[in-house]
Amino acid sequence: MAALLLLGFSSGLPFLLPRSNLQAWMTVEKVDLGAIGLFALVNLPYSLKFLWSPILDRYIPPFLGRRRGWLAITQVALILAIAALYFQKPSQALQLLAINAVLIAFFGATQDIAADAYRTDVLEKLEMGAGAAVFVLGYRLALLATGALAFILADSIRWPSVFLFMSLLMLVGVVASFFAPEPPEDQNRPESLKEAVVLPFGDFFYRHGLLLGFVILLFIVLYSLGDAFLSSLSTTFLLKTGFAQKEIGAIRGGMGLIATIVGTLSGGAILSKIGINRSLWIFGLLQALSNIGYFILAQAGKNYPLLVLSINVENFCGGLAAAGFVAFLMSLCHQRFSATQYALLTSFMAVSRDLLVAPSGFVAERTGWPLFFLISIFAAIPGLLLLPIVAPWNPRPQPMPRPGLDEWKDYEN
Repeated sequence: MAALLLLGFSSGLPFLLPRSNLQAWMTVEKVDLGAIGLFALVNLPYSLKFLWSPILDRYIPPFLGRRRGWLAITQVALILAIAALYFQKPSQALQLLAINAVLIAFFGATQDIAADAYRTDVLEKLEMGAGAAVFVLGYRLALLATGALAFILADSIRWPSVFLFMSLLMLVGVVASFFAPEPPEDQNRPESLKEAVVLPFGDFFYRHGLLLGFVILLFIVLYSLGDAFLSSLSTTFLLKTGFAQKEIGAIRGGMGLIATIVGTLSGGAILSKIGINRSLWIFGLLQALSNIGYFILAQAGKNYPLLVLSINVENFCGGLAAAGFVAFLMSLCHQRFSATQYALLTSFMAVSRDLLVAPSGFVAERTGWPLFFLISIFAAIPGLLLLPIVAPWNPRPQPMPRPGLDEWKDYEN
């Protein structure tokens, strides 16, 4: 659990850098709102990481084992990529900034592949709820650094210096990778790259069925769409409403993070009592309704009590949903292909977070902030409508789960 906490921190640190941090920096540098919205596309590697995830399943680095070795490699690369932001100038060379941001997203996504596989492999079935909550807790602590500390520092020093400091915090991940216990090596790991590419997808659809498998992937895309729509421009909205960077950092990154941690730990505890399926129903509905706070704030204007209430409610509900959703994704994976299968699932989740929200800047320009946040609430409805199929409230008992594709072949042989 201690290893998962530290690796969660390392996994969360690069996540906000190409998002809200660069969003704030570009807003300060007076970059066009439409361009800021399109900048969500630099996070495309998070949506495509399943394409290279088989490499992490198949090949073992010459040090630290299959999971920790890849973690250390990507963490060192992230230190260099984040530090390179020190030399960027958004108002003069936006394309160079975009390339730098894509590199951070690529190495961050690759680190996520290794971290998610490590977590899936090292946890026993009964530990999944607690393990998911602890990992997300570490993840959210990293968001405290990028979402609160970075914004507070940005009011005193320049953003390039802030990014240089953030790169040093990635050393936490390097240290964690060296001391985290390596999970027992699966002797049935893929024997070739072709096998690592083909079998994970065949295994997933064999166990769940072709139709249900595609519905599950569609559900993963849509489940957090409303929250992703709101998050894509929340920093820009708060800055344009008149709140200072240090105020956003202290309230959203500080108080909001505490609310997220409480929500995450509460979600893990509730999940262990009511199960994954019912958690998805309750947490998903609360996450969608939490966007109402931003709708009210958009109509009221610069109002500190409403800001505190909106951020805390939204972050608490987001923490609940994250704990339930991570446990759901882990439950879908087979250990032999955990890196590729979990990367596939989270890549589909990233489609809504990074691709479907790319036009959000243009939507906000045409509708205004109040209607924009109402749209974000309705965007959550399609995912919730799929819950009866993907995660029934009262699931049918399955005393003998369907075997994975590899086990079935072993049985036939």
